[in-house]
Amino acid sequence: MKAFLMYDDRDLGRVVESSTTSRALARDLDLERLFTAMAAEDPYLYDAAQKALRTPLTTVGDITYRQQNLIDALENPDTVRALYALAEDTVAAEKKIYHSIFFNYPDAILRRSIESLELLIGMMRRLRTITDDNKDKFHSPGFTRFFTMITDELNEDYFQLATQHLDLLRLHHGVLISAGLGYANKGEQYTLRRPNRQDGNWLQRIYKRQDESYSFDIHPRDEAGARALAELHNHGIALAAHALDQADAHIVSFFTMLRAELAFYIGCLNLCQVLDANGGPICFPKPEPVNQLELGARNLHDLSLVLAGTARVVGNDMDAGGRNLIVVTGANEGGKSTFLRSLGTSQLMMQCGMFVCADYFTSSISNGIHTHYKREEDTELQSGKLDEELDRMSAIADNLARHSLVLFNESFSATNEREGSAIARNIISALLDTNMRVVFVTHFFDLAHGLYSQHLPNALFLQAQREANGRRTHRIVQGEPIFTSFGEDLYRQIFSQAPESSPRCPAGVAPNGQKPTPYPETDET
Repeated sequence: MKAFLMYDDRDLGRVVESSTTSRALARDLDLERLFTAMAAEDPYLYDAAQKALRTPLTTVGDITYRQQNLIDALENPDTVRALYALAEDTVAAEKKIYHSIFFNYPDAILRRSIESLELLIGMMRRLRTITDDNKDKFHSPGFTRFFTMITDELNEDYFQLATQHLDLLRLHHGVLISAGLGYANKGEQYTLRRPNRQDGNWLQRIYKRQDESYSFDIHPRDEAGARALAELHNHGIALAAHALDQADAHIVSFFTMLRAELAFYIGCLNLCQVLDANGGPICFPKPEPVNQLELGARNLHDLSLVLAGTARVVGNDMDAGGRNLIVVTGANEGGKSTFLRSLGTSQLMMQCGMFVCADYFTSSISNGIHTHYKREEDTELQSGKLDEELDRMSAIADNLARHSLVLFNESFSATNEREGSAIARNIISALLDTNMRVVFVTHFFDLAHGLYSQHLPNALFLQAQREANGRRTHRIVQGEPIFTSFGEDLYRQIFSQAPESSPRCPAGVAPNGQKPTPYPETDET
């Protein structure tokens, strides 16, 4: 039996191990809050959330399949939680059944398997009851197929037959074994036989004439004979014991996998509860094929800030259809990094078949999601910060696949604007030439204006909105790159009075009244 609740045609399979790039992604997108919300203080759910988000889907069909199952789960949370609790109880109860290295003998294997299977039959009866009571409420392909399988395979005939076999294998009336003679008259082909059927009632069986048979008794003190008889006993029941052990392992494996797959949906239910409590919007995104350039959102929220629940979160709208380069500039503390994080988190959640924190979201599927963020000072660095940034970029390049999404946040700021812009420009060009999508948040006017002046049809330029009085709206709007980051606003906010300075320049104008001339193209690093 297979649950098939995460994939249409396979189990969860091998989990991708954590890597340097995946840990960087989790750190830069602040996924820790997402994992914590999904776990609801359950370590198993926390681990399941990490594994699911570490293996994003890469086809529209797989994403849609999981989304439909999740919609069913959100509409029937009590049933899904009951299924998960049943799977969890089953796995926990089976582990309590005593396992020992001395249980490798057929007789011990048989007794332990019978005990375990009696427990599992009871759990499967509970599963059948939940199915009968709730199957008509589900309409997704995954849950519909799951409940149909339970209905077809776990019927009353199955339970009766399984119970009868377990009762026979308790061997209340001894062991009936057939065997043949092999080389040197050694026994072979030991086979456990079904006991002869006893007709009539108990009184008739007492007075019934017994069939003549040949038998012998072993003396109570004959240890060698007892050992030989025990060996014959184990030879006879070996096949049955191992078959029963395999059946037990198969059913335990089913409940273990059911628990693992339902854990993802339980995590999503927990996350939905937190978002509802904090007033975050929820929608199911529309995935587009990997070879299309689609990206759009309405009221896109940063999930991390919504989960924090400490302040009102501002949503953003965008339409980047047909664009594979997005450059974001503007005022300091204006919401650029928050916007970038909301975009990356939503892309990742979409590709895991989850809902996102927005009123509407659509995007092309990416074959990989990578982040390259500015890092704070680290005393453990073995080289300079620029070397560290280039090393991280090299690690990303080693793991890139075509049609990946790369998010840059103030990258290469460890050096001056001229060198940083040159490095970034070359990297962006190489990524776009190999069918990557790039979102770059930067304060390098040289870089942003240089790209803007090329009038690239595939590029979208955004800026953090700022009102005339210096107030940040934390909205990201379309606009030409701005020469200043308005650091004076922050100085005024902190120290109440800004230092004397020249009048503020209009967007895109240098202090001398001329359009700033970007540094010439250079190959210097």
